[in-house]
Amino acid sequence: MPDLVCTGATLKCSFGTVSATFTATAAKVSAGAPAGVVTDTSTANVQPFGLCESPNNPQVQAVSEAVGALTPQPCQPVLVGDWTPGSAQVTVGATAALDSDSQCSCAWGGAITVTDAGQTAVTLS
Repeated sequence: MPDLVCTGATLKCSFGTVSATFTATAAKVSAGAPAGVVTDTSTANVQPFGLCESPNNPQVQAVSEAVGALTPQPCQPVLVGDWTPGSAQVTVGATAALDSDSQCSCAWGGAITVTDAGQTAVTLS
């Protein structure tokens, strides 16, 4: 069974230059830290990935055109839709828990994946 993604988990974007940290919104399940759900997709949940290297990002496009070469710009993740697939075995309320197999997309074309889910234990409250 995949691990639950908890506050403090490490995420990676295919167009980001560094890893980012995940923060669960309001978890009722603890797995060593509050566990996330598939709807945790705001900027409060996913921190920036350093610089964005996506040519689809309007900020990257504008600066790259002015400079004449791809020029990464500060990342501002814009997650599109929920994380998928989410946990098949664990729900928080009626919402699927976020697990280490889940992925999400950024509006600029990045694939966001979990590199360290952060689960250390499981406690139901």
